Amino acid sequence: MIIGVPKEIKNNEFRVGLTPSGVNSFIRSGHIVYIEKGAGLGSGFSDLSYVNIGAKICNSIEEVYSISEMIIKVKEPLKQEYNLIKKDQIIYTFFHFAASKELTEAMINSKAICIAYETVQNPDNSLPLLTPMSEVAGRMATQQGAKFLERPQNGYGILLGGVPGVKPANVIVLGGGVVGTQAAKMAAGLGANVTIFDISLDRLRKLDDIMPNNVNTQFSNTYNILKAVKNAHLIIGAVLVPGAKAPNLITKEMLKDINDGTVLVDVAVDQGGCFETTHPTTHKDPTYIIDNVLHYCVANIPGAVPVTSTEALTNATISRGLAIANKGWKDACNDDLSLKLGLNIVNGKIVYRAVADAFKLDYTDIDQLM
Repeated sequence: MIIGVPKEIKNNEFRVGLTPSGVNSFIRSGHIVYIEKGAGLGSGFSDLSYVNIGAKICNSIEEVYSISEMIIKVKEPLKQEYNLIKKDQIIYTFFHFAASKELTEAMINSKAICIAYETVQNPDNSLPLLTPMSEVAGRMATQQGAKFLERPQNGYGILLGGVPGVKPANVIVLGGGVVGTQAAKMAAGLGANVTIFDISLDRLRKLDDIMPNNVNTQFSNTYNILKAVKNAHLIIGAVLVPGAKAPNLITKEMLKDINDGTVLVDVAVDQGGCFETTHPTTHKDPTYIIDNVLHYCVANIPGAVPVTSTEALTNATISRGLAIANKGWKDACNDDLSLKLGLNIVNGKIVYRAVADAFKLDYTDIDQLM
């Protein structure tokens, strides 16, 4: 199979779809890999590092898309890429369709095979291709939240861990999954008072067992959240419903009860956000203020640490990417039901129900197309 890796064009996105070691795995399996010129530079990989293991360099994004049977990238295609995608071409990347009707309709019209990293799901409900980026995003959510709590950044002006004789900050984490757990670990390690909210009592019990003493757990409902946000300094939104739009757990009305200078970090922004006032921002212009509450809603948080993120992502995606290349997408998905759940749009049909439900569009059972 001919594999193409274009350069990411999202604002301040420095990751790349495959590391040289990942490319080498495809080449050793008999496949041809084309890399757009400069695609790996942001992650520390020169064109020569790809050429040395057998990849071919393309001079333009148009050339990569035109020659490739499967595109491997990091972020969803942007508007300028829509017309480059061909019928039956496999696009293997993060899509987050439920956050964008425009993207959804564009991929329907392309009649491509859209395999979304974020909905590949194991029998235990874990998300193996999303997990490494969730780990990065969760840790960075606390890191960025701490920075923007500084007064020169228009934050509250409090140090997360305080100092002897001065109380630490109060951190709320909405969601006890991978993002929330990593965010809480970071905040707790810095000495903050942390409360994790989740709707799963089993998950809360587990977190209660493994977290340090400065982390508390609480059942997630509107009453409890509203009570807690009144004393919060940093609120991290980490709620995920695979493939679906995130629920709004903090409404615009609730901002009136939040202290001026409090920082809201919405890691769920890729899925529409779990704050009603969320809208996507970029690393170049990451924050905005509504009702004196600072919002950080960068839609590609791990892109700021591409050396870590690119290697972690390739480690997670390579085995299933190879299966698709070796067997073709149909056989690969029939042999791996976890990968089959990654199919979101196939030949103009939405085959992932949460995406169809998000926009009230027609849903087609994938088995009808297999």
